[in-house]
Amino acid sequence: MKWSEFSIHTTQEAVEPISNILHEAGASGVVIEDIADLFKERSTELGEIYQLNPTDYPEEGVIIKAYLPVNSFLGETVEAIKDSINNLLIYDIDLGRNHVTISEVNEEEWATAWKKYYHPVKISEKFTIVPTWEIYEPVSSDELIIELDPGMAFGTGTHPTTVLCIQALEDTVKKGDKVIDVGTGSGVLSIAAGLLGAKQVVALDLDQVAVESARLNCKLNKVQNVVTVSQNNLLDGIEGPVDLIVSNILAEIIVRFIDKAYETLKVNGTFITSGIIQNKKQEVKDALLKAGFIIEETMVMEDWVAFIAKKK
Repeated sequence: MKWSEFSIHTTQEAVEPISNILHEAGASGVVIEDIADLFKERSTELGEIYQLNPTDYPEEGVIIKAYLPVNSFLGETVEAIKDSINNLLIYDIDLGRNHVTISEVNEEEWATAWKKYYHPVKISEKFTIVPTWEIYEPVSSDELIIELDPGMAFGTGTHPTTVLCIQALEDTVKKGDKVIDVGTGSGVLSIAAGLLGAKQVVALDLDQVAVESARLNCKLNKVQNVVTVSQNNLLDGIEGPVDLIVSNILAEIIVRFIDKAYETLKVNGTFITSGIIQNKKQEVKDALLKAGFIIEETMVMEDWVAFIAKKK
């Protein structure tokens, strides 16, 4: 089979929403080439050796690549993707160069090209993200492993917004908690909550492809008896009370259901939210406070922000 490589030169701010657009268009995973990765300090406690080739990365900004099957609908699919990306400007998302290129690759190249970017990564005190094709031995008895195949859904669980959410979950989830994950995507946050001892996790996503991907990942990590994945628009029709709600999506979407999140939580319940670029921080903070939340902690990683808020 022939595959088409869709490549867009954009910004770090646009990575999450563009990855989501590509995923919804049928891409089986994305490759993210971010110049900042060359200068990150890397932990070596897992024994990895990072050998990144500078020629694989742009001189500035981020290049996102996705692979789409070559068929009679490819032209329409590409145009729809471009339109959806350009519509992000409505939400004041900086698209940078927004330069798109299309090229054809063989299936063998597509199947292996992106794997060189992914290795086991320790993202918090307890959690390590491990690609399914890697052999990895835990370095401590209390280490929690999340296995992911990036081909199932966009992302590998190591984007700053996901890391912030998992670190917040690690500090917040108590055994027996009831949790809702809004916009679950690959299901990584629901898996983390399940592994931390949550009694019941409801994972929600509007995209049916994401729902199926999350279900597969939950089975892979043996939390399918705890996590229920359903197609749903935000918290529409969802009843509480629950102990914790977590959501890693765009700031513009978060503010739409903050009041519903407050209503759905127990008293002293926690709302963890990320996916917030720095220039949207105040907008989300104001909406949280207006709804009645008390912000207990503001977490920052690179250009991204997460809030841990309590219902009092």
